[in-house]
Amino acid sequence: MGVRVLLAGCGDVGLRVAQRLRARGDEVWGLRRGGADAGMDLHWLHADLGDPASLRDLPRGLTQLVYLPAPGRGDADAHRVLFPDGLRNLLAALDQAALQRVLLVSSSAVYGDHAGAWVDESTPTAPLAGNGKALRATEQWLAAVRPADAVVLRLAGLYGPGRLGLVARLRAGAVGVPRQARHWANRLHVDDAAAAIAHLLQLAAPQPLYLGVDDTPLPLDVLYDELARLVGAPPPADGLAPALVGSKRLCNARLRASGWAPRWPDARLGYAALLGQAGRGPPMA
Repeated sequence: MGVRVLLAGCGDVGLRVAQRLRARGDEVWGLRRGGADAGMDLHWLHADLGDPASLRDLPRGLTQLVYLPAPGRGDADAHRVLFPDGLRNLLAALDQAALQRVLLVSSSAVYGDHAGAWVDESTPTAPLAGNGKALRATEQWLAAVRPADAVVLRLAGLYGPGRLGLVARLRAGAVGVPRQARHWANRLHVDDAAAAIAHLLQLAAPQPLYLGVDDTPLPLDVLYDELARLVGAPPPADGLAPALVGSKRLCNARLRASGWAPRWPDARLGYAALLGQAGRGPPMA
């Protein structure tokens, strides 16, 4: 039997992962509450991760699971339905004899604030918000029930096509940025995130935890000033740091050492290409 992958929560990132898996010959199922994506030729499943009854007729023989659902709203109750309850429901419904790897897509929100210090997989977690707390609880539960084959990928903030709300707010002058006290930002292009997930699924002996982030943590004012320059907007005014995010610099050394490398190692370059501004010269330091 070949590689048979279930993507639980097949939205933007999941569809990008599915393209990569199908290109290398894997058989792929996408699980959603809503309808199928007509532009993607894969096996579609319709189920509610919060409703065990809807998961009773899943295919047998699935060998890998990627768990990456996105709550419809950001409050703690919405996250709790999916993290950890939804994952618990789904694993109970799958063919345990066939399942060989479970990859949980988590978030760097589990770290909380580290006052701008470097953070890696060994850094203690201290989530500040409900989403980070729910994700950390899910990581711990998964490690306890599947210690041999579970992998967690903690992603930094994603950007890419369809994720330009920040740019729109900069154009409107609706964004402030801390300038007196440095606040560090960490980003990853959505295509690099999908590549990291596909990469970890095919590693023979992955480690249990990886950080998914580009090579270049940036002071938030440096990133926002560059984005404003790219779109011809004035630099954002001095303002508060994002609430419940925390300042830290994420290190991707473990993921890079496993054989993955980001196509966009610096978010300034990624945004420039995304906005069609690559010809305007190098990003400002």
